[in-house]
Amino acid sequence: MNSHQTCFIGVDVGTGSARAGVFDADGKLLGSAAHAIAMNRPKPGFVEQDSENIWQSVCQSVRDALGKSGIPAQQIAAIGFDATCSLVLRDQENRPLGVTPNGADNWDVIVWMDHRAVREAEECTETGSRVLEFIGGTMSPEMEIPKLMWLKRHHQSAWQKMGAAYDLADFLSFRATGSPARSCCTMTCKWTYLAHQDTPWDLDFLTTIGMEDLCDKINMHDNALAVGQLIGSLSEQGAMDLGLTTDCAVGAGLIDAHAGALGTLGEYLDGNLDQHFAMIAGTSTCHMALSKTPRFIKGVWGPYLGAIAPGLWLNEGGQSATGALLDHVVAMHPFSNGMGRDAHKLAGEKLMPMMAEKADLAPRLHVLPDFHGNRSPLADPEALGVISGLTLDQSEDSFLNLYWATACAIAYGTRHIIDAMNETGYDITHIHLSGGHTASDVLVKLYADVTGCTVVMSDCEEPVLLGSAMLAAGALDATGGLTGAARKMAGKETHHAPDLAAKAAHDRRYTIFHQMHAHRQALDLMSKS
Repeated sequence: MNSHQTCFIGVDVGTGSARAGVFDADGKLLGSAAHAIAMNRPKPGFVEQDSENIWQSVCQSVRDALGKSGIPAQQIAAIGFDATCSLVLRDQENRPLGVTPNGADNWDVIVWMDHRAVREAEECTETGSRVLEFIGGTMSPEMEIPKLMWLKRHHQSAWQKMGAAYDLADFLSFRATGSPARSCCTMTCKWTYLAHQDTPWDLDFLTTIGMEDLCDKINMHDNALAVGQLIGSLSEQGAMDLGLTTDCAVGAGLIDAHAGALGTLGEYLDGNLDQHFAMIAGTSTCHMALSKTPRFIKGVWGPYLGAIAPGLWLNEGGQSATGALLDHVVAMHPFSNGMGRDAHKLAGEKLMPMMAEKADLAPRLHVLPDFHGNRSPLADPEALGVISGLTLDQSEDSFLNLYWATACAIAYGTRHIIDAMNETGYDITHIHLSGGHTASDVLVKLYADVTGCTVVMSDCEEPVLLGSAMLAAGALDATGGLTGAARKMAGKETHHAPDLAAKAAHDRRYTIFHQMHAHRQALDLMSKS
């Protein structure tokens, strides 16, 4: 091994763990490690984390990954952070500030999936503000503005003590460097920050929703930095915590899914992007499409300028519960209840040969996957899931059929989002898949067969970490910037083509999927009347 080679670290903070990976300048993964992070659910719809616990898990992951790589700390030239779009609160003394009345102050993070601010999100939508054009027309409770509105209304003591609020990725770079700099990715995607405008905040909108003091409360008085732009070097404390040196640079970070998009689309940033679609799929799923011109799609977030790479517009669809929905089906079916991860393994082993023989395994069993709302393209956080076609059967066959029908429904949700994007100028032919779903042969096959697209998977086993390492490298690439660093670090790919023999069966089921949406909406109207 070259004793003087330049290496980079990517850090990814997901919903349940913090992970770190050490990469060389060509994008080869040299070592990785992960540590769990704690979660608190004080009441229904409330999901919280502890920022100090997250930082400790990040630091331990970095130290462990460095140890596994055999690379000395002095050779780590830069580090990049990505994280879930969760909201971190700090008081005026930079101490953790609890996010729930009567809760402990260490629970200072409102997790992305927290839905306490559904009403506030609806109020934002009802303003009809122009900012809504850039988030698909509907404000989501998973974004930061409605969460801050909720805090101002329902947790006044915290609001009064607040000295800063960060998207989690920006909090990590703050802990690492001491700089409160924000990333264009986090602010544009989750805070109604309009990066394409000279005046990025819409003060009329903020005043209408009672948030005219936003910039002071969150301690943001400068414009956001481009993704991968140099923030600075590690502070002495940051270097000590991470086991690195103060020569290590830090680039402006990304939301976790966006890091996955960069990691899988890196070599295409300066090519024809209209046919390439990044899908980051785990507990939930994000769908990312990039273009050189802005495209406005109802129910799809964006267009966001510079949210993944400078100069490119992002459209972002999403499904709030995908892997989580399969976990739920496993937990609730009598046959598999208590089997945990073994049930997913069993389902994969049994279903793959069955799917090779027959395109439709359960012609009368259909699932609508909106068990945690519909993020895209219906943008209805109160949408509900539906299972049609159940019997009293509790056998293995019954479980396998339900598992397969649920997996189909998840794939139909992705096709629904692709259809909405293709109507506005995209021509999606390739799904670049990363995240936990790459380990499921069932889902990989269904994504291809249902959408008619080729599913592409990076040979890098950690493409989300690779995306964060790319932004770290970009911070030091004075000539090529992020695009040059991403192209250099992009790895080889494996392609999975669709089975055209399955098309007719999935087309029929997809028609039923749309009919179920209509029926559920009609039932909702009847229930409210």
